[in-house]
Amino acid sequence: MRFQTLLSGVIALAATVNAYWLEDISHQGVAPFGGDGYTVFRNVKDFGAKGDGVTDDTAAITRAMNTPDNRCLQGCASTTTKPAVVYFPSGTYLISSSIVPPYFTQIVGDPNNRPVLKATANFQGFGLIDGNPYYTENLNWVSTNVFYRQIRNLVIDTTGIAPATAATGIHWPTSQATSLINVEFNMPTDPSVVHVGLFIESGSGGFMSDLTFNGGATGASMGNQQYTMRNLVFNNCQTAIIQLWNWGWTYIGLQINNCQKGIDITAGGSDAIATGSITVIDSSFKDTPVGIISVWQSGSKPDTAGSIILENLSLSNVPVAVQGPSGTVLAGGTTTIAGWGQGHQYTPDGPKSFQGTITPNTRPSSLTGSNGYYSRSKPQYENLATGDIVSARSSGAKGDASTDDTAALQSAINSAASGGKVLFLDHGIYKVTGTLSIPAGSKIVGEGYPIIVASGSTFGDMNNPKPLLQVGAKSGDAGQVEFSDFVVGTQGAAPGAILIEWNLASPAGSPSGMWDVHARVGGFQGSNFQVAQCPKQPGSSTVDSNCIGAYMLMHVTPQASNLYMENTWLWTADHDIEDASNTQITVYSGRGLLIESTVGNFWLVGTAVEHNNLYNYQFVNTKNIFASMLQTETPYYQPTPDATTPFPVVTALNDPDFKASCNGVSGNCANAWGLRVVDSTDIFIYGAGHYSFFNNYSTTCSTVDAGENCQSRIVSIEGSTSNVNVYALNTIGSLSMIDKDGTSLAKWQDNVNVFPANIMLFRTG
Repeated sequence: MRFQTLLSGVIALAATVNAYWLEDISHQGVAPFGGDGYTVFRNVKDFGAKGDGVTDDTAAITRAMNTPDNRCLQGCASTTTKPAVVYFPSGTYLISSSIVPPYFTQIVGDPNNRPVLKATANFQGFGLIDGNPYYTENLNWVSTNVFYRQIRNLVIDTTGIAPATAATGIHWPTSQATSLINVEFNMPTDPSVVHVGLFIESGSGGFMSDLTFNGGATGASMGNQQYTMRNLVFNNCQTAIIQLWNWGWTYIGLQINNCQKGIDITAGGSDAIATGSITVIDSSFKDTPVGIISVWQSGSKPDTAGSIILENLSLSNVPVAVQGPSGTVLAGGTTTIAGWGQGHQYTPDGPKSFQGTITPNTRPSSLTGSNGYYSRSKPQYENLATGDIVSARSSGAKGDASTDDTAALQSAINSAASGGKVLFLDHGIYKVTGTLSIPAGSKIVGEGYPIIVASGSTFGDMNNPKPLLQVGAKSGDAGQVEFSDFVVGTQGAAPGAILIEWNLASPAGSPSGMWDVHARVGGFQGSNFQVAQCPKQPGSSTVDSNCIGAYMLMHVTPQASNLYMENTWLWTADHDIEDASNTQITVYSGRGLLIESTVGNFWLVGTAVEHNNLYNYQFVNTKNIFASMLQTETPYYQPTPDATTPFPVVTALNDPDFKASCNGVSGNCANAWGLRVVDSTDIFIYGAGHYSFFNNYSTTCSTVDAGENCQSRIVSIEGSTSNVNVYALNTIGSLSMIDKDGTSLAKWQDNVNVFPANIMLFRTG
């Protein structure tokens, strides 16, 4: 009896230790505009799924995804009003047809024992998870407007399907603020296999990390505008990666093991190359006959398509590192490629066509880790117990979009930080009327992208801006903070709102982090910046003061340091997400991301900043920045009004003065900078896409035939700036690709690529 009692106790303790806290906490998330009784968190087992490896769980999982029946699926353009977190406890879930997650859905599995989604032998559908189905000949959602979704902690298993029968693990044509994290794809290894692990045909991504592909004909077959992908592992695939098309793609920590081919970028052939460029760093290929297959050669078209950069690539038994249309371009073996590339270069003069060894970037030790640049996967706190979690709603916050939650949220933040606990931001729209102070030691995790919105008079004065979130009381305060899976924004006019002010100086060995944390100004219900309030007004330069949504999206102050940002999208909305036609709107935000830390050490991994009036990214008086695939868009309304309106120049912030700098510059000069670097050093950018698609809401300016003349300039390097290194710089719609102190260094027509213009290697020296 004693033995049985002891055994029962051990089993109970083991179950407690292994249970993921997200499964066991009380779920109180609210969707203020989702209707009475709407449920945000859904455990698939509560809807009848068994996860026993025997029962067909398709119908039960579908109920968990779609209840109630008016979630955003067929015929729905997009919405933020009906979010869901669909949770899978550990187990094996058999499915016989595709699981289709509606818009604004997160799929989360137990990270301690990842659940398996396994296809039956008679499986029907395009993807075990079909993230954007073809109900007609077109995708259900416009892929460039699919935001705010993720899948993490799953195993996708197609081994039950006959190898020679077509099968896809995940179909994922999506865009910003989306991610796949900690997912394993298991496929047959039979020579006849035709399975594909991940298929993407379009979109504007994006970020993925910590994915493993085992077996299959192709691990990942992908086409999208741009991506950062980190820590992808391919084992025993016939071809690890096929690039269907892209504008630019950055791979970090890529591992390809025992595949027949590594990366295939031959789509389109030498006369119509479809891949803009790939950048591969801190990676390894092993026991693979050919690492990269390319069709780039002298005279291939477009001129700069098929460009490549390799930096710190370890080869083990890889006979051919790069193969071209006429044979071996770069021999392999067992070696490390310090630096190699092909494409156009400016150092800083150009263009010069190159194919061969390059000098790799000299990396500051403060930016590096054990095998390359420092990185850290999103913490999920899987070893914590429910008692280590503090709920915002249990602490008195409502999240109903109307109650002032300032005091309740501040109390919850303080309580969690002082107790060494994690603040769980239950889903909701949290209205805040004053600055929230985030002390060192804070860890804040959102449920399904809740949003904290600045509202009221505190944020109403452009001449006296105030932060919504103030991380550290003053610049240089010591400590560490971790944010994940939530959004910040504004509700109603907020011309004085700085959404995030980052003051914290974190330890060199333990940087602070932001993972899947986004800014969204306008375009959603509860923002008061929708079609009804802020319709676009083509041809009018009149600014509606009620549509000024923010002063700045994020400010990293002079003494802050050591911040890691991953998959962060700072977006001033160009359209109304709730509108059935995704109708465009006009909302004004003054500035995007300003980093003016004199200390430096920042990692921007798969970040994007869009539609801000003066600039999207600005680095001033700073140093030691690593960035992968920066992405920006110029506001669609510019140049009517242009960037001189409605935000006056603030000299203390080193704002660009377009009235002065545009003197003598033809074309649309006073448009937002995509990237501006001033008096800074040691900047390392591994992929960047700076796009200007519109001239006062018309896209006729952004094509090659039109002359790429939406604006005059888009990237600027100014002052005593040195050692700026950019791999894979892509621009669209700008006459000049990059300027130094007001002088153009590169023109788009000299560097034509698949749609953007591309410079594969730029250095200031």
